[in-house]
Amino acid sequence: MLKEFQEFISKGNVMDLAVGVIIGAAFSKIVDSLVNDIIMPIVSAIFGGLDFNNYFLPLSLDNKATSLAAAKDQSAVFAYGSFITVALNFLILAFIIFLMVKAVNNMRKRLEREKPAAPAAPPPADVALLTEIRDLLARK
Repeated sequence: MLKEFQEFISKGNVMDLAVGVIIGAAFSKIVDSLVNDIIMPIVSAIFGGLDFNNYFLPLSLDNKATSLAAAKDQSAVFAYGSFITVALNFLILAFIIFLMVKAVNNMRKRLEREKPAAPAAPPPADVALLTEIRDLLARK
């Protein structure tokens, strides 16, 4: 069983997947920072101090908090602002991945076009002989 596990782990697809997951997790942090630290402050400035992260609906009438963190301490809340931020993160991440896949596909197409054509297989002996006869007759 240990040998089967070693074979499974050593396959290229498993290692590629592991690398992809690790890079994806790191890339997710970059996109989170892009949205939270760059895009959302700009959106907030354009719309007059709008901060999506603090948009929530308290699920208790006793909850009078003005920030999401304080509201969560008092009772359950419906934090739709956080959802908007996460959805925006997803859209940006999906668009960036789309652009990366598109670039890789374009590169593959270009490499396929640049490949030299495979040399044509020599014609069969009878076809070559008939071609020589035709060429000799054409010269006469």
